[in-house]
Amino acid sequence: MTEQTNQTAEQKPEDIFAQRKAKAEEFAKAGIKPFGERFDGAMPVEKARALFVPDTEDHPHVIIAGRITAFRVMGKSVFADVKDSSGRMQIYVQRDAVGEDFYKLFKKFDIGDIIGVEGNLFATKTGEITVKATKCTLLSKSLRPLPEKWHGLTDVEQRYRQRYLDLIVNDESREIFKKRFRIISEIRRFLAEKGFLEVETPMLQNIPGGAAARPFKTRYEALDCDMYMRIAPELYLKRLLVGGFEKVFEMNRNFRNEGISRRHNPEFTMVEIYQAYGNCETMMNLIEELVTTVAQNVMGTLQIQHANGKVIDLSRPWRRVAYRDLIKERAGENWFELSHDEKFAKAKELGAPVMPDFEDREITHEIYEKLIEQTLIQPTFVTRLPAELVPLAKKCEDDPTLVDVYELEINGQEISPGYSELNDPIDQRQRFLDQAKMNDRTGELQKVIDEDFMTAMEHGMPPAGGMGIGIDRLIMLLTGAESIRDVLLFPQLRPKA
Repeated sequence: MTEQTNQTAEQKPEDIFAQRKAKAEEFAKAGIKPFGERFDGAMPVEKARALFVPDTEDHPHVIIAGRITAFRVMGKSVFADVKDSSGRMQIYVQRDAVGEDFYKLFKKFDIGDIIGVEGNLFATKTGEITVKATKCTLLSKSLRPLPEKWHGLTDVEQRYRQRYLDLIVNDESREIFKKRFRIISEIRRFLAEKGFLEVETPMLQNIPGGAAARPFKTRYEALDCDMYMRIAPELYLKRLLVGGFEKVFEMNRNFRNEGISRRHNPEFTMVEIYQAYGNCETMMNLIEELVTTVAQNVMGTLQIQHANGKVIDLSRPWRRVAYRDLIKERAGENWFELSHDEKFAKAKELGAPVMPDFEDREITHEIYEKLIEQTLIQPTFVTRLPAELVPLAKKCEDDPTLVDVYELEINGQEISPGYSELNDPIDQRQRFLDQAKMNDRTGELQKVIDEDFMTAMEHGMPPAGGMGIGIDRLIMLLTGAESIRDVLLFPQLRPKA
């Protein structure tokens, strides 16, 4: 028995392309359409396999379709593997069963070709469930070979740039994306059962709001004005609270014109959720239940395995700790009594990348982001953050320098922020102004106030809880993926020269 290959080390890609193109022309002359047509009746390979009953004389008739991933010629017969999205099935093609003329052409099929197969199931001597073909149909001639001699695609950049090849040859990648789609469906199902209404709000905005980030800028010619890809849907969802929709969510793309890393992509998926008459506590309880429900229903466990043997335990309840307490644990109990110069010197000593022009709040937050956040592996709600950091949240009643918010940290990264939403329009306007001044290092006041949003708030927004969940990061968490690019079908990459 020999395995047919469709390239050798000496063959160049252009030579293989030419050979396969010539085969397509040969097939066409013989009356076989090289790029097929409608093919009815195919069932998933997984379903076809399940029809086989061992130790019986029953040989169920099946129709399957998929891509050839192995091809072994044995004189007057061929064994091949056909793979679809549900799995792999061996087929057995005999010359006498399909006719000598077709068999001669079939032997010229290549790994990568997409075919339809009709026949009866049986088991080989080794127990392999197989389709004994009575008819084969060429549905698409592959003009280029699969990578790595069809045993895997190991070049990481090629996997990202040519995701379709990654999905063909790497079962692990395909399973991650199947889980991604199931996770997203499960989140929608969970929220719908809780009475939340899924809505859609603009992705093109004339003032980007709802987060502190650099937007992508574009031009709306019909309106003769600059527009921005949204950095968050928050301000529009809050308009819906004003309008009387009391429980809403939106799952869609956000765009931030910032860095790319294993945890950041400039185009990412987020779900934002708002509940009238709730608060930060409402949101913490909701996300605990949401994540554990999704993990159990999709992954079948709350113990999530990651690299190097690390296990993330999602069992409830999750830890809750104040931001200031974490700072004191890392930088000393007297941190908030230190002078600016003492804080700067201490931060440098601890290894935080602080700059001389940093204000106190920036020095403190560098310690949190660079020295603390990455150590929070098990689920942790970091609460009561400085008010300057979150201009859209309510202040804590017992301390107006803090806001009633959480940041959910798991595996050293933020998965979700949640707030008791600010609904005082007077306070909100002042916070926007303060934030603009705080972020302005050029002497030119940034335009950050969305007057239409402020007008909506001035009509009365109910007290509410709100949160966002980074879907890509959540999927990384639940699948054990170590890079955001592994859970994005088409991650952003630098264009090839």
